[in-house]
Amino acid sequence: MSGHSKWSKIQHKKGKIDGARSNLFTKLCKAITIAASHGGGDPDMNFSLRLAIDKAKISNVPKDNIEKAIKRGIGELAEGAVFEEIIYEGFGQGGIAFLIEAVTDNKNRAVSEIKHVFSKYEGSLGGPGCVQWQFDHMGVVRLGKDKKDMLGEKWSDLELGLMDAGVDDIIESEFGIELHCAIDKLQTVLEVIKKFAIDTEDSGLEWVAKETITLEENESASVAKLYDLLDELDDVEAVYTNEA
Repeated sequence: MSGHSKWSKIQHKKGKIDGARSNLFTKLCKAITIAASHGGGDPDMNFSLRLAIDKAKISNVPKDNIEKAIKRGIGELAEGAVFEEIIYEGFGQGGIAFLIEAVTDNKNRAVSEIKHVFSKYEGSLGGPGCVQWQFDHMGVVRLGKDKKDMLGEKWSDLELGLMDAGVDDIIESEFGIELHCAIDKLQTVLEVIKKFAIDTEDSGLEWVAKETITLEENESASVAKLYDLLDELDDVEAVYTNEA
């Protein structure tokens, strides 16, 4: 079922020690800077910026860092690099598709590091479009597995509200509840959830695999290591695969 892999990656990240915190803060602040540069520095008028700020707050990014990232995005801070958004595509063991969102101030460095990581785990970096067709760009919201019990009888009301708001799929797993919707419906979906006074565990725009592939244990372990190494690169914002 699509979603299990991403959920497990999120749980794995939460279990990591704080040594990776500065790397995470840097990535979250770059996302804020990019969002502000595209749509302005007011989160009430810039939904993408609001999503980026919310993610940063969930990860306890200091307020000063968030404010500096916004100012950098709208040009109020002269220092700092100019970032560019790039999508890289490739394959891991078992033919697993990798879609990588990067934000970098040096494309040569980014592609060199990504290519090196692929080569370590018998993967390969492909050309533009080689795997992107296997994914849909969608709004994704994740709710903790306790939220359904918390709402009790009101859960059915929330489900109806979500369907009316444009949710295409509600996926329940051992990790929690994952909602998929069209990109232009995400804001409305989040507003419905807010009315029921529950917090989301994660929300944003993601690449969701149209179909997933189940791997043998040894191949899955190799793909997991490749995923982790790619995700740890400073220039990489997010990694998606079509592994089940």
